[in-house]
Amino acid sequence: MILSGIGLGAIGFGLAAIGGGIGVGLAGLGTTQAIARQPEMYGRIFTIFIMTAAMAEALALLGFVLAFIAMA
Repeated sequence: MILSGIGLGAIGFGLAAIGGGIGVGLAGLGTTQAIARQPEMYGRIFTIFIMTAAMAEALALLGFVLAFIAMA
Protein backbone atom coordinates (compact mmCIF):
# COMPACT_ATOMS: atom_id res chain seq x y z
CA MET A 1 0.00 0.00 0.00
CA ILE A 2 1.29 3.45 -0.89
CA LEU A 3 1.69 5.84 2.01
CA SER A 4 -0.47 8.90 1.95
CA GLY A 5 0.99 12.39 1.97
CA ILE A 6 0.30 12.73 5.70
CA GLY A 7 2.16 9.49 6.44
CA LEU A 8 5.13 10.53 4.36
CA GLY A 9 5.17 13.93 6.06
CA ALA A 10 5.08 12.37 9.52
CA ILE A 11 7.90 9.95 8.70
CA GLY A 12 9.97 12.70 7.10
CA PHE A 13 9.56 15.05 10.03
CA GLY A 14 10.31 12.28 12.50
CA LEU A 15 13.56 11.44 10.75
CA ALA A 16 14.50 15.12 10.55
CA ALA A 17 13.83 15.61 14.26
CA ILE A 18 15.89 12.54 15.17
CA GLY A 19 18.75 13.68 12.96
CA GLY A 20 18.75 17.17 14.44
CA GLY A 21 18.68 15.80 17.98
CA ILE A 22 21.58 13.44 17.32
CA GLY A 23 23.57 16.23 15.65
CA VAL A 24 23.13 18.66 18.53
CA GLY A 25 23.82 15.90 21.06
CA LEU A 26 27.11 14.97 19.41
CA ALA A 27 28.09 18.63 19.14
CA GLY A 28 27.34 19.09 22.84
CA LEU A 29 29.38 15.99 23.69
CA GLY A 30 32.37 17.29 21.75
CA THR A 31 32.02 20.73 23.29
CA THR A 32 31.90 19.35 26.82
CA GLN A 33 34.96 17.19 26.23
CA ALA A 34 36.90 20.02 24.62
CA ILE A 35 36.12 22.45 27.44
CA ALA A 36 37.09 19.82 30.01
CA ARG A 37 40.46 19.42 28.32
CA GLN A 38 41.17 23.12 27.71
CA PRO A 39 39.01 25.37 29.88
CA GLU A 40 40.87 28.50 28.76
CA MET A 41 39.47 28.04 25.22
CA TYR A 42 35.85 28.17 26.43
CA GLY A 43 34.86 31.22 24.38
CA ARG A 44 36.08 29.90 21.03
CA ILE A 45 34.78 26.38 21.66
CA PHE A 46 31.35 27.65 22.67
CA THR A 47 31.13 29.87 19.59
CA ILE A 48 31.90 26.91 17.33
CA PHE A 49 29.31 24.84 19.22
CA ILE A 50 26.62 27.47 18.67
CA MET A 51 27.36 27.55 14.92
CA THR A 52 27.32 23.75 14.70
CA ALA A 53 24.06 23.47 16.63
CA ALA A 54 22.48 26.13 14.43
CA MET A 55 23.45 24.20 11.29
CA ALA A 56 22.05 20.94 12.69
CA GLU A 57 18.80 22.64 13.64
CA ALA A 58 18.58 24.33 10.24
CA LEU A 59 18.72 20.91 8.60
CA ALA A 60 15.98 19.68 10.94
CA LEU A 61 13.88 22.70 9.98
CA LEU A 62 14.49 21.92 6.31
CA GLY A 63 13.20 18.40 6.95
CA PHE A 64 10.13 19.90 8.61
CA VAL A 65 9.42 22.07 5.56
CA LEU A 66 9.98 19.16 3.19
CA ALA A 67 7.56 17.08 5.27
CA PHE A 68 4.86 19.71 4.70
CA ILE A 69 5.65 19.74 0.99
CA ALA A 70 5.31 15.94 0.87
CA MET A 71 1.90 16.20 2.52
CA ALA A 72 0.61 18.48 -0.26
